[in-house]
Amino acid sequence: MNATIAVLPGDGIGPEVTAEATRALRAVADRWDHRFELREAPLGGCAIDAAGTPLPESTLELCRAADAVLLGAVGGPRWDDPAARVRPEQGLLGLRKALGLYANLRPVRVHPALRAASPLRPERLEGVDLLVVRELTGGIYFGDKRRERLPDGGERATDVCAYETAEIERVVRAAATLATGRRGRLTSVDKANVLETSRLWRAVTRRVIADEFPDITLEHVLVDACAMHLLRRPADFDVIVTENMFGDILTDEASMLAGSIGVLPSASLGDPVPGRDTRPGLYEPIHGSAPDLAGRGEANPLGAILSAAMLLRHSLGLVREAAAIEAAVAAVIEDGILTGDVAGAGAPVHRTEEVGAAVVGKLTAVKEAHV
Repeated sequence: MNATIAVLPGDGIGPEVTAEATRALRAVADRWDHRFELREAPLGGCAIDAAGTPLPESTLELCRAADAVLLGAVGGPRWDDPAARVRPEQGLLGLRKALGLYANLRPVRVHPALRAASPLRPERLEGVDLLVVRELTGGIYFGDKRRERLPDGGERATDVCAYETAEIERVVRAAATLATGRRGRLTSVDKANVLETSRLWRAVTRRVIADEFPDITLEHVLVDACAMHLLRRPADFDVIVTENMFGDILTDEASMLAGSIGVLPSASLGDPVPGRDTRPGLYEPIHGSAPDLAGRGEANPLGAILSAAMLLRHSLGLVREAAAIEAAVAAVIEDGILTGDVAGAGAPVHRTEEVGAAVVGKLTAVKEAHV
């Protein structure tokens, strides 16, 4: 296969973990005779420094033309002034919107060797294998925002949360389709006891599942209850679908099930593009830029490497190759070749590039993974 992959290393630890993900992609290309053209471009804070905007037009053009996009992370204290009109996160939000990436997939699996790294008791982690599908281009993050001065000298800030029927329908369909290939259970998370957007969300979800996915088992859970149940009974969840802000918060919470936010990948997908064999998507670890770790070789690259595996599966259709990366990561975890966030007390701690090299070593040596 020939494919062009836009690589956006971004800020903080982004360049370090992305380097290990691209290393794995090159190893896949060598082993299975693919040709991946990896083209880098700036996004986020580094783009503000270089071009005065977090999403330069040249970066957007590259991403639109590419078969898939691999991202590191954006943001950092250099650009954190709350009063700033230009911020790194605007680049990421703008890219998602411009590419029509409305469904964010965040899988959470717990490797047995990492159970001790989780703050939960090991018995609560038995059988955890869930997928959160987060709506990505609507809700409060994209709603109108205002600040106004009041007569008494104070201020009022307003963030509008808005959803339309079609926005809810498409992400629920995406989540339900994924659930049909798993255990057939879908949990829709909202705040329908308070919010009108959640009442619409619940009504639309109920109709879509009843009309189009009658074999799916659907339950509705309020977001505060879901936050509790993710800690109390995480193995009961199969696929969770929810709106933008709720999904952002819940997936960071769910990352603690796996032991560290550094080991979890994500994929942001839109609708297939007519006339193209691939499905464009944006792939990134769910962690942030962690500026305190930047340049120290301590960042965990496994989330980025597993994001590359999701890229192969969802955008390029290379299921065998994706499974091989995932098997290599699992073998490295089993061997205890880990960064400090998950290594455990008294265990050896490995540097970012050492973990990446170990994954590539397993990838090139192991027999083809079962798919």
